[in-house]
Amino acid sequence: MTTSFSDSTIDELNQLVKHRQGAELIQAAFQEEAIDLGHHIFMSQGTSNAYLIVTKKHRVIINTGMGFEALTHKKVFDAVSDNPTSHIILTQAHVDHVGGVGQFKEDTTQVIAQARNPLCQLDDERIAPLRQSQSYTWFKDVIDKALMVAKDHPEVFIQDKPKVDVLFDDKVSYQIDERQIDVIAMHGGETLDSAIVWLPDDKICFSGNTFGPLFPHFPNFNTVRGDKYRFYHDYIKALDAIKALKPTVLITGHGMPIVGEKLIQAALTRLYEAVTYIHDTTLARMNKGDDVFSIMQTLTLPDHLNVGEGYGRVQWAIRTFWESYVGWFKLQSTTELLATPVSAVYSELIALAGVDALVARARLLFEGGELEQAMQLCNIAVNNGDSIAIELMIELHECLLVREGSNFWFKGWIEGELIRLRGLV
Repeated sequence: MTTSFSDSTIDELNQLVKHRQGAELIQAAFQEEAIDLGHHIFMSQGTSNAYLIVTKKHRVIINTGMGFEALTHKKVFDAVSDNPTSHIILTQAHVDHVGGVGQFKEDTTQVIAQARNPLCQLDDERIAPLRQSQSYTWFKDVIDKALMVAKDHPEVFIQDKPKVDVLFDDKVSYQIDERQIDVIAMHGGETLDSAIVWLPDDKICFSGNTFGPLFPHFPNFNTVRGDKYRFYHDYIKALDAIKALKPTVLITGHGMPIVGEKLIQAALTRLYEAVTYIHDTTLARMNKGDDVFSIMQTLTLPDHLNVGEGYGRVQWAIRTFWESYVGWFKLQSTTELLATPVSAVYSELIALAGVDALVARARLLFEGGELEQAMQLCNIAVNNGDSIAIELMIELHECLLVREGSNFWFKGWIEGELIRLRGLV
């Protein structure tokens, strides 16, 4: 329980949640110099941070960024050390971790990853066209930067698909000169192949995106861009495993390290309690007969479990938990079992009610504070191409952006929809 920590530690944790940077950290590599984190560890920020560990005769790279980002990462790391790269450690298979491996790998370099890494790379490859068609919605600035870099370096626009030299199931340890480095599997992280890097002599943990990119924000158990579900019990096991290490420094996938054993333990404990509260309450209400949407509408975190929702959202976790246990059928209507979507009858509703009546009612709901109901109704008229409905839908999205714009995924989607809708006027 976080209540077992001192008031000063809880205050420090609350300040961390309140002020730690969120979605704005997710940007393409940009640094002119690597950031010295102490302990002969250096950071280059990017879509996911890359890290350099320097030993007496070698260097170790943790994650390599996307293909075009590796130019920046390698430049700033080479300025720190020209030792041979003995190992490249991948904390997961997403493209912002593995895309630049080829630019760092030397003849004697070993690439290390959790055993499921090749399968996860293959999963990404299977849905690559879908992902690429949607990515601009959320990663416009990153893609624009990649295209700009590719003008001079066309070869780096192609993401590396690295072959891993060392695959492990649970843990692998290396003595690299004076430094012991452990790589430990975290099957409940952001991906099924998640791993952390542990420096036992320094009690430093590189958690990667095990908890999600924006620690200690509420995690995504499924991303709206599309990904495999992540499961509560595996996630909790990963949290427990890192808590048991009792790190004094936590180096995450984004942002500056979190320093101090008590603060780290308090943050991990609150995250555990927040996720568990939502999971357990969702299950209890499911078993009472509550439907998924009523749970999403009414279940929130109590103030003392606030961890921020800059990346994942409680509402989305509720839906993922529901579907992880019982699937997509909500048992509310036979229409859920059919191939015809509700949008197929929008034109029939317009024929019955008239566009003007639908839009007027949506406006009335909006003015009465029922924004989400107004959007559902307005959406019917927008699909019919009504200009007044489109203008109202723009207003609704602008209000949603104010209300939900601190969340990376929500903000990206809403901004993309606003561009689309304004183009229809």
